[in-house]
Amino acid sequence: MAQATPQPVVTPDPENAEVQHQTSSTVLTDTEPEELVAPPFVEVGHELGKLANAYGVATEYWDQGGRHHKVSAVTVQAVLAAFGVDASTPEACTEALEERRLEHWRRMLPPVFVMRQHAEAVTWVHLRHGDPVRLWIELSDGGYRHDLTQVENWTPPQYLDSGPVGEASFRLPGDLPLGWHTLHAESRGVKASCPLVVAPNRLELPESMHHRPGWGLAVQLYSMRSQRSWGLGDFADLADLAAWSGAALGADFVQVNPLHAAEPTAPMAESPYLPVTRRFFNPIYIRVEDIPEFGYLAGEQVDAIAALGDSVKAANTSPNLLDRDSTWAAKKQALEMVWEVPRSPGRQAQYESFVAAEGAGLVDFGTWCALVEEYGQYFTTWPEEYQDPDSPAIAEFRGKKAERIDFYCWLQWVCDAQLAHSQHTSKQCGMRLGVLHDLAVGVHPYGADAWALQKVLAGGVTVGAPPDMYNQMGQNWSQPPWRPDTLADAAFIPYRDMLRTVLRNAGALRLDHVLGLFRLWWIPKGMPAYAGTFVKFDHEALVNILVLEAHQAGAVLIGEDLGTVEEWVQNLLADRGILGTTILWFERIGSWIRPVENWRWLSMASVTVHDLPPTAAYLAGEHIKLRSELGLLAGTEDDEWAAFHAEVEHWRSELANRGLLRPDASTDDLVVALHRLVARSPCRLISIALPDTVGDHRPQNQPGTDQEYPNWRIPLCDSQGEPVLLEDLVVSETLRRLVAAVGG
Repeated sequence: MAQATPQPVVTPDPENAEVQHQTSSTVLTDTEPEELVAPPFVEVGHELGKLANAYGVATEYWDQGGRHHKVSAVTVQAVLAAFGVDASTPEACTEALEERRLEHWRRMLPPVFVMRQHAEAVTWVHLRHGDPVRLWIELSDGGYRHDLTQVENWTPPQYLDSGPVGEASFRLPGDLPLGWHTLHAESRGVKASCPLVVAPNRLELPESMHHRPGWGLAVQLYSMRSQRSWGLGDFADLADLAAWSGAALGADFVQVNPLHAAEPTAPMAESPYLPVTRRFFNPIYIRVEDIPEFGYLAGEQVDAIAALGDSVKAANTSPNLLDRDSTWAAKKQALEMVWEVPRSPGRQAQYESFVAAEGAGLVDFGTWCALVEEYGQYFTTWPEEYQDPDSPAIAEFRGKKAERIDFYCWLQWVCDAQLAHSQHTSKQCGMRLGVLHDLAVGVHPYGADAWALQKVLAGGVTVGAPPDMYNQMGQNWSQPPWRPDTLADAAFIPYRDMLRTVLRNAGALRLDHVLGLFRLWWIPKGMPAYAGTFVKFDHEALVNILVLEAHQAGAVLIGEDLGTVEEWVQNLLADRGILGTTILWFERIGSWIRPVENWRWLSMASVTVHDLPPTAAYLAGEHIKLRSELGLLAGTEDDEWAAFHAEVEHWRSELANRGLLRPDASTDDLVVALHRLVARSPCRLISIALPDTVGDHRPQNQPGTDQEYPNWRIPLCDSQGEPVLLEDLVVSETLRRLVAAVGG
C-alpha cells in the first residue's frame, strides 16, 4: 500500500484554524523529504466532476475569508486514486462511474444500515426482478422482529450480467431498541445480512447538569508527577488527582490529553496527538507497583524494579524537559518482570476474557509491537511479506512470537484495569463525570493502525488544512484519513471498536477537530498542503454511531469545534446533544467582546487551552515573545504588541464594568477574574487548566513548530520554574482561588 511521505506536523493558529493540536516534536523520518510540486491548474471536466461527486470529493470550496476556489483536476484525480479509482481520462471516469453504480446494484443489502430510534426508516433490497423476498431483524439480545412492511418502490430494474435486478423497499420500525442488530434478507434461497444500527435521537446530559454546571481540572497527564511517579505522570496519579479534587474541591471531572498508544521502542513520539493507534493506550502510564502480581515478586525482583524506578524518579523534582524514552526503558523492563509472574486462575480468566472481547484488533496491535521490535518503527521498511497484516507470513510470525505478542496484549489489560480504577475512584469521590478523555483526530502514518487498518485508511494521501490568512501554504499533518467507502463496507466496525475502547472507562470524551466527522482536507502525496481538496464523510452514520456508543457507555461528548466550523455543523451537533468548545480569548472580534451571557449553553468553556500559554503568561505577552524568537509572527512585532495591549485592555474593561476587577488588581487577580467571567456563562462545563492553578508560564505546545520548541515535554512548574508535584497541589492558594471563582 502506497504511503504518504511524512511532512513536519504543523499546528495552526487556534483562533482561526481548521484544526488544532497536531504539532509533534518528533520528526517522522530521518530521510530528506521529497520535493513537493504544486499541480498545474486544469479545469475539472464534466465526467471527472460527476465521478468526484459520487465519491464526495470537492471540485470547489470556499475558504475562511469567503473566497471561492476551484480545485485542479490533477488534485481531484490524485484523490480519486486514493479510492482506487482511475480518473485519468474522460473515458476512464465514465467507466469508473458506471462501475460504482453497478457495485450498488450487485449488493443484495447495504453493507450497514444506520438509523435513529423513534424515526421510521426505509431500506432497500436487491433481488432477481420479480422474485419474492423476505426481510427480518435479529436483535442484539437474540430476539427477532418479523414485522417488516414492504413499501412501494417504482425504481426500474437494472440489467446486469446475471440478469434483471429489481429493487424492493421495506420500512424499518421506529420502536427498535438501541444497539447493533442484524438485518436479514432471503429470496429463493439467496441470503444476505448486514448490521442494523439504531442510535438515540439525542445524547442527554446528566439531569443534575441541567441545573448546575460541572467543572474540572485539565491536565497533560505526563507533565503532572507525584513523589511516586517514574519521571512522568501515570494512571495512579490520575486516580489520585480525581479522588482529591472530587472529594476535597467538588470537581466533576479531570480532563486529560489523549492517552493513546505510542511507539513501543525509542524514540517515542512526544505528541499525544500523533499516536500509533487511537484504540489502545500508552503503557508508559502504568503504575508498575499497582499491578496485583507485583505483590508476588521475589525479593530480588522487587529490589531490581525499585532500582529501575529510582533511576528515573529523580526526574520528578527536576524542571528539565520530560524524557519519555528513559521512563519507558525503565518501566518496560519492570513490566516484563511482572508479566512473568503466574496469575491466579481467576486473574487468568479475567485476562482471557479481555483478550477475547477485544478480538483481532488487540492481536493485530500486539503483533505490530512485536514486529517493531524486530524490524523497526516504519512498516514500509519491513520485509515485504510482513507489510500485509493478512499475509501467511504474519500468521507464521504470530506463532513464533506468541509470547511477545501476549506481553503487549497483557499491557493493554493492565492499562484497562488501571483506567477503570481511575474512573471508579473519581465517581466514588463525588465526581459527576469522572475522567474526560481526548480522542486525537488521526494516527501516525506508519503506526499500528496504518498497518492493521490498511483496507479502511486511504493510501497516497494525508490529512491537513487548506491555506488561511495565518498559514498561506496550508498544513500537512501527515496522518492517513479514514477511507469513506471501505469504512462503510466494513460496517464502520473499526470506528465503533475504537470508540468503545476509549469510552469504556470515560465519563466524557472530547473529540479533537470534530469537523473531521463531516469532511477532511486530503493532500495527495508529493503535493504541497495548499494543493489538496475536501472529502466528505457520511456524517449522519458517524455521528449516530458516536452518540450510540457514548450513550451505552454513559459518557458525555464534547466536540472541538473552533475555527472554520460552519454554523450548521455546530447546530447539528448540538441537536444530537454533543457539547461544543468555547475559549474565552476567542470570544472577541476586534474591540467587541461577545457577552458571556450569549455563550453557548451546550458547551465546555475555559480561559485557555494547551495550545496557548497559561493565562498569566498570556497576559504577560509570553506568546508574542516566543513567536518573535521563533520567527512565527504574521506581522511586525510592534503591530503584534499593539494588538495584544488593546486585547488585554478590552478584557480589563469588560471585567471592571462587571465589577469583577479592581483598578489595582494584580496579574493573579486578573487570572481569577477571567475565570469568574467564564463561570457567569451558561456553558454546562467549565475547564480550569492545571498550569493556571500553580502559576506556570510555559505552554505545552507552540503552534507552528516542530523542533524549534520542546512541545509536549514541559513538566508542571510554578511561576519560578520549580517543579510542582501532585502533593503540592493540596496547598496551592491559587488553585483554591480559581476553584472558588468557578463555583467549586
